[in-house]
Amino acid sequence: MKIKQILYMFSVAILLASCAAENKKETTKEVSEFNYFVEQFADIKVLRYQIPGFEELTLKEKKLVYYLTQAGLSGRDIMWDQNYRYNLSVRKGLENINQNYKGDKESADFKLFKTYLKRVWFSNGIHHHYSNDKMKPAFSKEYFINDLLKNSNTQIPSEVIEVIFNDADAKKVNKKSGVDTILSSAINFYAPDITDKEVVDFYETAYKGPEGMPIEAGLNSKLVRENGQLVEKVWKSGGMYGTAIDAIIGWLEKAKGVAENEKQANALGLLIEYYKTGSLDTWDTYCIAWATSIEGNIDWINGFIEVYNDPKGYRGSYETIVQIKDFDMSRKMKVLAENAQWFEDNAPLDPTHKKENVVGVSYKTVNVAGEAGDASPSTPIGVNLPNNNWIRQQHGSKSVSLGNIIGAYNNAGGTGRLKEFAHDEEEIRLEQKHGQIADKLHTALHEVVGHASGRINKGIGQPKETLQNYASTMEEGRADLVGLYYLMDSKLQELGLTDNVIELGMAAYDGYIRNGLMTQLNRINLGDDIEEDHMVNRQWVSAWAFEQGEKENVIEKIVKENGNTYFNITDYTKLREIFGRLLRETQRIKSEGDFEAAKNLVEGYGVKVNQQIHKEVLKRNEQFTEAAYSGFVNPVLTPTLDENETILEIVVQQPKSFEEQMVFYAKNYNFLGTEN
Repeated sequence: MKIKQILYMFSVAILLASCAAENKKETTKEVSEFNYFVEQFADIKVLRYQIPGFEELTLKEKKLVYYLTQAGLSGRDIMWDQNYRYNLSVRKGLENINQNYKGDKESADFKLFKTYLKRVWFSNGIHHHYSNDKMKPAFSKEYFINDLLKNSNTQIPSEVIEVIFNDADAKKVNKKSGVDTILSSAINFYAPDITDKEVVDFYETAYKGPEGMPIEAGLNSKLVRENGQLVEKVWKSGGMYGTAIDAIIGWLEKAKGVAENEKQANALGLLIEYYKTGSLDTWDTYCIAWATSIEGNIDWINGFIEVYNDPKGYRGSYETIVQIKDFDMSRKMKVLAENAQWFEDNAPLDPTHKKENVVGVSYKTVNVAGEAGDASPSTPIGVNLPNNNWIRQQHGSKSVSLGNIIGAYNNAGGTGRLKEFAHDEEEIRLEQKHGQIADKLHTALHEVVGHASGRINKGIGQPKETLQNYASTMEEGRADLVGLYYLMDSKLQELGLTDNVIELGMAAYDGYIRNGLMTQLNRINLGDDIEEDHMVNRQWVSAWAFEQGEKENVIEKIVKENGNTYFNITDYTKLREIFGRLLRETQRIKSEGDFEAAKNLVEGYGVKVNQQIHKEVLKRNEQFTEAAYSGFVNPVLTPTLDENETILEIVVQQPKSFEEQMVFYAKNYNFLGTEN
């Protein structure tokens, strides 16, 4: 599971996301002089991040980091093709225009083309990285055909040109109730003519793995129709995406040769075997080896991981993150992992839904050294893996917070929106004093305790089977609620994680309600429903809590004389009780596989938007010029070689621009054709 970073546009990143230093002003000279900002276009801000600790690594460790980042980038094209079947044709055509266009590059139309190209680069395709809506060019089809294509000698198939400009495949992922979620989603996990019912029927009889140890069925394949029958095209060497996967394997073999220890080498060997065979049983064996390999300074995430992009929750998007351990912060946060059983025992859950033994939860703050696929340019800031429930229960999981990514967000932020949407000066004071540490602890509680907590009743299927299209948002909301419940618990102060748990909890509750009911609406168009799983979960948690809180005089909706709306919490202790009640019910829904209850909660509170509030939020945000979304270019790791091509050193360099990096990637990691 991952937490995606969506900026509050307050003084810190969103609640659940920000894990930067407690005092933002206490930055080193090196940090203060580092230029985090790259550029801004459309609704996007592109940033840089540093790699703290890289220079302290041994040459062998640097080689491991380098090989792992190269493996990750080698699969970059996979994510593009997964997102939409025409994406690689579109990207390669647009890149050829950008490189070879002989016309007027200072014209208004060409500038609109450049913005569209950058938006497509940022989203790994023609659908918005967050809203899932198809992004329409602001220039005309006639200009595209008669000027851009003609004056750059670019050939793009006519059907591809049509999908750039028409309304077909308008949603990359469509999870709306009442529609055929497979037919109405453009995601390239299924052939275009396959229906929701066919997918359900196929996996009712598909291989599910050994008894009690189910595989993540469908995780690494595309479901297609051949000779009238549904079959899986497996993503493996010699199969679909084989040329890119072979490049990944080559770099992973180099990484295995410089592994820090035997457990690391064994895990990498299993990952290589998985890519060669496509076996999901091997994937589970790898996940166990990876989850239990906790020694060493370097770690990685690599594979077909998160299933958010699949309306049915089967197929994993390609993703890689290469990580260096942040030693100091990991020591501070280890205490949560060591006390995971206490949190489980004291959670407000039905006793039958609690785990008797929370196994092997590990939590680290790491510094990212490179990302690719679903993690780039828009990156998560917290990750808990593996996702397979039985592996988590029996062998444990790894939870990480991406410290340097979060630090970059915070060092590039501002306070204007906080002051605009906070109810009063006290709310602003609490956020500025405790907001960053509250976000840090919420992230840790969400990942370490939240995703590891609770158990499914015997005989009940996995959430993707029982809760179906609501499984992801229900799980993220459940983990959020675990964090919210404990953010006002004296245990955090007892463990030395804060010196004022009351004010810390108040800041966290203010921020969550403020974002869930108002400020996150800045990221969708007026009249749209909320569809992204994390945004949906923040609204259903906040809206349900507000409904209960309004009845009990816990949260009040205030409209000031200027017409602006605010939500003011009057009783934080009672709000904690409300969060606890919702947590208990959310865990019951997961444990019992109660689809109807999940549907009622999500559809009733999480999807529909108060149009009056939405219009107001958009209006109040017009004064701010900062983009709603942020993402990153990756540092470039360049080996220094001797005359025998032996690596003498690995040098870290920062790209000058977003375009420079995208052009470099297109040239050096182009392993797939336009049809796969």
